[in-house]
Amino acid sequence: MTKEKEPTDFFTKEHAERYDERNKNLSPISDNLHFLIRLILKDLPPKAKILSVGAGTGAEIIALAKHFPKWSFVAVEPSLSMLEVCKERVRAAGFMQRFEFFHGYAKDFVDGENFDAALAVLVGHFVVREERVSFYKSLVSRLKTGGYFINAEISYDLDSPEFPEMLKGWEQVQRLMGATSESLAGLPKQLREVLTVLPPDEVRSLIRDADIELPIRFFQALMISGWCGVKG
Repeated sequence: MTKEKEPTDFFTKEHAERYDERNKNLSPISDNLHFLIRLILKDLPPKAKILSVGAGTGAEIIALAKHFPKWSFVAVEPSLSMLEVCKERVRAAGFMQRFEFFHGYAKDFVDGENFDAALAVLVGHFVVREERVSFYKSLVSRLKTGGYFINAEISYDLDSPEFPEMLKGWEQVQRLMGATSESLAGLPKQLREVLTVLPPDEVRSLIRDADIELPIRFFQALMISGWCGVKG
């Protein structure tokens, strides 16, 4: 494993440690997403190898590790603070012998086409439009033929006539995460200028451009959507 440069860390250790706490009120959403991911991947080989890019605190892959005791995992995360918390969570769960950790970006991670599945959960909307296909390809290129690509991100047509009503629901989600009135007022600007939120049809098209021929949209919870597909 090699990397080209040290990534910028946007999280303090305190913020990383509180990340799961802030999101615990959204567990009905995340639990459902994790459940569906398990269903999609359940027929992988008994000793499947899983790549998670933007692994964060490791919630998704720890959930998989609990259900598939012979699978192994590689967590790739650009935030060193988040990666340290991920290690702590994995250690506490007793899974360290099945995990590897890499501080960096997907494009810097080198390990051949060795993975049975690659996951990017709530990561894509941080990647600018011009780099989105390259980001998806950085995961797909690590898959074996027949391996599964799982992608979940904030995705919605922000110019659609339905968006104002959807925004009301999204504000409720943000309130559950502790958003203030001031931060809620800036939410439309954040979605348009800080994040790169793309319409679902565009996301699907970009995933196809990344060599997943038939991406399936398997999940939606308000503005969070998930796609899966198989590398041909």
